[in-house]
Amino acid sequence: MRIQDWFLTGEERGNRATRLPAWSEGNDVRPLIHGATYFAELKTQLEQLDKDDLLLFADWRGDPDERLAPDGPSVGTAMAQAARRGALVRGLIWRSHLDLLRFSSAENRHLGQDIEDTGGQALLDTRTAVGGSHHQKFVVLRHDRGPERDVAFLGGIDLCHSRRDDAAHDGDPQPAPMPEVYGPRPPWHDVQVAIRGPAVAEVEQVFCERWEDPAPETRDPLRRLRDHLGRLDDTPDLPRPGPPPPAAGHHYVQLLRTYPARRHGYPFAPDGERSIAHAYHKALARARSLIYLEDQYLWSTDVIEPFARALEREPELRMIVIVPRHPDQDGWLAGPASLIGRADALRRLRAAGGDRVAIYDLENHRGTPVYVHAKVCVVDDVWATIGSDNVNLRSWTYDSELSCAVLDEREDPRPPAGALRFARDLRLSLMSEHLDLPPEDLPAEQQDELCDPVAAFDAFARSAAALEAWHEGGREGPRPPGRLRPHPAPHLSQAQKLMALPLYRFAVDPDGRPPALRRSQDF
Repeated sequence: MRIQDWFLTGEERGNRATRLPAWSEGNDVRPLIHGATYFAELKTQLEQLDKDDLLLFADWRGDPDERLAPDGPSVGTAMAQAARRGALVRGLIWRSHLDLLRFSSAENRHLGQDIEDTGGQALLDTRTAVGGSHHQKFVVLRHDRGPERDVAFLGGIDLCHSRRDDAAHDGDPQPAPMPEVYGPRPPWHDVQVAIRGPAVAEVEQVFCERWEDPAPETRDPLRRLRDHLGRLDDTPDLPRPGPPPPAAGHHYVQLLRTYPARRHGYPFAPDGERSIAHAYHKALARARSLIYLEDQYLWSTDVIEPFARALEREPELRMIVIVPRHPDQDGWLAGPASLIGRADALRRLRAAGGDRVAIYDLENHRGTPVYVHAKVCVVDDVWATIGSDNVNLRSWTYDSELSCAVLDEREDPRPPAGALRFARDLRLSLMSEHLDLPPEDLPAEQQDELCDPVAAFDAFARSAAALEAWHEGGREGPRPPGRLRPHPAPHLSQAQKLMALPLYRFAVDPDGRPPALRRSQDF
């Protein structure tokens, strides 16, 4: 295997202005499945920060009172304690839209103020396209003494309410507002990664490029005055990055991003960046056996097209998709707008792959739907990506996003041959949970069975069919193992489509490509 067969070259990234290398080697990447797993590790790492160590983070939403463990501390307290011990704390927090739209402007301001009050700095950042968001979710911890301890976390998990759930999916005791169908403590499925090795410096570089953007954090004079009165300091003060940490493992890492092609371009991406889209196109062009995807949205026929072309090209290729059963917005207009893109995408996939495409959603053992917030893709058990980006135009062209693609130096010894360890282990961990087969208790013969793409595809189908039959039979008798249910095709009336389509196209899933690319439907 040649790395450049799967990873983008520097030229293929499509952004000559960035200082990121094409990829790095010698990294150790560990998936952290579930917010509770991630928060527990983040808590441990924050507690070890000391004088002159560095804490950098970027977030879409941050709740300062969200607990990192059942007995605390909260996110705000843990960062404040690190700052009091002498660590340098810097944050980039999306300013957000209005709270009445179920966004998080007040919470993000409070987290920023908590950091400023302890001597750190936090910028409330609106330097993105109109109506867009800074959706990146990452934390970088660098140590003044002991760079081998440096670590970066990135993925889909925000430092906020509802995210601290675990494998039981009983929900976070500190829930965020969600539609009633998800219950008072919405179950939440999500994934982050912990990176050690040279790629930590690359994640730091992503932070530095955004922090040093000379554009004002907001062009609204009233907001700038409020930030000044609230002591949210906008003076750029960031230590110079240190050298990359030493090698730590067997993983090649490629950081992938989205930035919009905004009117006043970013210095580090004058025409925007769509390397996430480019990376998917390259990896899917090599897909032969199985595409495994977990995604919050799955919208847009433009974005779904490379998946569909792969299914049409390869008659043996199968695709498994895990999505939420219900959207996270349930208003009379917002709900249908969220479903228009998915309905079109699912029709295109099923037209391309027929019964080789399987779409599922999840429920916990009480029968409550699990909100799937993960953004994970594994192609042929070789290429794997975990990040903040969803499969839609917004994530591939309009918002800021950060994703981590991984290739392993080590081949997986289990048949069928050709798989790499990281990608296969990630897929098996996720599939085992959804089948109620904890990886640590999974017999070797079942592991070997799930390694085979056809057997894994069939195992999901059997499990989902059994659980669906149990529901249709009035839930009589023991509940079958597993959490999978066949995902129903979204149904919208013609009136709903007509009313929701403008909102979908211009607000829910906008297109951030330059006009020439938009016309050609290219990225």
